[in-house]
Amino acid sequence: MDMSSKRTGSDQQEQLIADARRARELREQGYREQALKLFPHVCGRCGREFEGKKLRELTVHHRNHNHDDNPPDGSNWELLCLYCHDNEHQEYLDEGTFGKTTPEGASKPSTTYKPFAGLDDLLKNKK
Repeated sequence: MDMSSKRTGSDQQEQLIADARRARELREQGYREQALKLFPHVCGRCGREFEGKKLRELTVHHRNHNHDDNPPDGSNWELLCLYCHDNEHQEYLDEGTFGKTTPEGASKPSTTYKPFAGLDDLLKNKK
């Protein structure tokens, strides 16, 4: 194999990657713009509001994790801030690796959850 055929293969690969990125960006722009028109500019998890330049920190999360499932009514989307979106995807990866971490039907603890709230009483009863 000579250098010109290697370069051509490399150029083809770079072109393929560039085309895939462009297609993804176009697809994302489409559903992002739709979601921003449909929903208030508020993170669906932490409740933080976004406007102006900060609006770029609000992302569109696909509830079923399928980025090609974009119904026009937005039923597969929710707006999440960058931090909550990253957290959601990490939980999804953890669930795939370790299984469900909460029992079926149980809700996730909220940010006000206090796991050691009754510990003081338990310790007093032990004495």
